[in-house]
Amino acid sequence: MTSMKDRWKEVAEVTRRLSEECPKETASYLNFMKEAESSDALPKKQRELINIALAIATQCEWCIAFHVRNAVRAGATKDEMIAAGFQAIVMRGGPAFMWMTPLFAAVDEFAHEK
Repeated sequence: MTSMKDRWKEVAEVTRRLSEECPKETASYLNFMKEAESSDALPKKQRELINIALAIATQCEWCIAFHVRNAVRAGATKDEMIAAGFQAIVMRGGPAFMWMTPLFAAVDEFAHEK
């Protein structure tokens, strides 16, 4: 597995390259991200813990590296970050469990066709 420090460097590199090759689009995205993360409604540490959970749920190694680094700098503890990870597991597992509902519906509807 690639080190998380290398993943963080890759985030910086792709951001640099996109800023050079697609400056308008990249600036728009980075501005949106800055504005979305500037709310005072949640402290930075809480936002980063949420971002860690979302990074795990979306299976983005680069996002995990980026947001863990930010969470550490915002004062998050190892236990808090691991707890955020478990929340992602709950939300990945629970929704998959509930997708059995349409599966059962389809099985029931099509079971008699041959």
